[in-house]
Amino acid sequence: MNFNQMLPMFGYVFNVIGIVLCIVGLTIARNKHRRVLGGILVVLGFLIAASPMLMQMMGAFEPSATGVVPPQ
Repeated sequence: MNFNQMLPMFGYVFNVIGIVLCIVGLTIARNKHRRVLGGILVVLGFLIAASPMLMQMMGAFEPSATGVVPPQ
């Protein structure tokens, strides 16, 4: 498997990790004394979840082809 074939799988993994980190950060941020730590975790979780899309937008790699390929 090359990198372009594994990219969709990495996208799902990054999304799940990022969402879990955001939920943990929001839970921690409810406490008044740990609000800054919770905010940092939320921002970090968002960046992890959005990293595959952001890397495609910056041109680090080309998006993988999805959908139906027309017959030749």
